[in-house]
Formats: sequence, structure tokens, C-alpha cells
Amino acid sequence: MQKETIKSWLLTDTPQSAFQANCGRIYLGMRAFLNNKLAVLGLVIILALIFMAIFANQIAPYDPLLTDLYNRLQPMSYSHIFGTDELGRDIFSRIVFGSRLTLYVIGLVAIIAAPVGIVMGTVSGYFGGVLDTILMRITDIFLAFPKLILALAFVAALGPGIENAVIAIAITSWPPYARIARAETITIRKCVFIDAIRLQGAGPLRIITGHIMPLCLSSLIVRVTLDMAGIILTAAGLGFLGLGAQPPLPEWGAMTSSGRAFILDHWWLITIPGTAIFIVSLAFNLLGDGLREVLDPKSEN
Repeated sequence: MQKETIKSWLLTDTPQSAFQANCGRIYLGMRAFLNNKLAVLGLVIILALIFMAIFANQIAPYDPLLTDLYNRLQPMSYSHIFGTDELGRDIFSRIVFGSRLTLYVIGLVAIIAAPVGIVMGTVSGYFGGVLDTILMRITDIFLAFPKLILALAFVAALGPGIENAVIAIAITSWPPYARIARAETITIRKCVFIDAIRLQGAGPLRIITGHIMPLCLSSLIVRVTLDMAGIILTAAGLGFLGLGAQPPLPEWGAMTSSGRAFILDHWWLITIPGTAIFIVSLAFNLLGDGLREVLDPKSEN
């Protein structure tokens, strides 16, 4: 009985407060998300990745950097479930610790690129005119180049390393966010409530930060989640080419690069890290599709 009362309170068409309305929207969003089995699968995989990164010291049976030339290139076995690499390092342990580097890269890129994109897009869309033209032409220049090629150019200028790879990927990732924020801003700035806020004396800074940016967040969250797969692949590509994380760090792209020389006789060296990249990238795509259905204002939950 109490459960039905709470459900009725959440689903009422006449909420008595903003808190009740927000709780109802969250409930409907969670219900719609949980109905998407693939999105739930993606979320479970990502949560498992986070869990593995946090408890890597407890999960990994060996030191990921410890070499043992007497056990090099060992196949899958009870003691080494994913085998060992050309230096005798346990591949499973390196995959586990590599999850930390993966989350480190995508987390920093999202923290850097998303704010830059939303600021550029909202400012451009709100003010328009010459400022809009300048900012969007800068955005077009970045969008004119393939992301990986542009990232390679920046890493070549900055030098190899995980930090420089993060900076290069972030520099190449913000333009799509700016485009989305600009399109949302152009629509929102014409709304009646923006005119009412302006008549109350609110300045452009308050309107942009307090009213326009929050309304752009749902679209931005979806795009950032979907872009995580591309960020992972770009980071892996840089690692594969030797421009990302440097040895002996257990980065998945670098692991595939070192294993390509043994692909015919020792397939697990390149297959295991490649499979890890594939699974995590797929998980972020599935999660992004689920969030798009939930956060799309045009969808009906």
C-alpha cells in the first residue's frame, strides 16, 4: 500500500512542489533506462571497469611491471589466465591496471573538453554576430581534420606521454560540444522566459550560466558519453603508435602494439587488450544510446 502511495506521489500530474516534480522526472527516467536492457548492460560493464580500477591492487595477482623472462610468452593457464607477454609479465594484471589509465584519460578529457565546448557554444549562440562567426570558424578548423590525425599532430609537437596525449585528445574533442551547445542556445535564447529574465535586469553572464547552460547539459551529457568510445580508441591509437603512455605502463593500446610482432604464434598478446578496448568502447556506446532515450526532451517516457 505504501509502495503504491509513493508511486502515485511520483507520477501525479499536479506536483505540489519543484522537489516532487524533479523526483517524478527522475523516476520516469530511471524506469525508461532500466527498460533498455542494452543500456543497462553497458552501465554494468562500466561499473565493473570502475570497480576493477579502484581495487586493482586486490584483483591483480601479479605486479603488472614485474618481468620474468623464464615465463615469457606463456599461454593461458591456471596461474596466468590470460598468459604472459614477451617479457614474462602477466597480461591479466596489466589489463586490470590498464583500466586505471583508461579511466584517467577519458575522465580528464571529459573534464577539459566539455566545459570548453559548452562555454564556446553558449557564448557564440547567445551573442551571435561577429563573435559567433569567429568562434564557429575556429570550431570548423578543428572539425576539418580527422580527430586522430589532429591528435597525432599535437602529440608530435608536445612530445610523447600520457599527459600530453590527454591534452591533445582534449584539444580535438571540444568542437562537437560547442556545436551542440550553440544550436541549443540559439533555440533557447528566443524563448519567452529568457525575455522575462532579461526584463528583470539579468545580464548576459547570469542568463548564460544560470539558465542556458543547465538546459544544454542533457544533450551534452549524451554526446560526452557517446564520445567516450572515440576517446578510448584515440588514446589506444596514440599508444599503439608509441605516442601515448610510454613503456612499461600497462596501457591497452601500447600492449596491442608490443604484441603485434607475435600475433601469428602468440595471439593472446594482441587479442586480449584489443578485446578489452572493444568491450569498453561498446559499453559506452550502449550507455550513451540509453541516456539519449532518457534525456531527449522530445521522447515520451
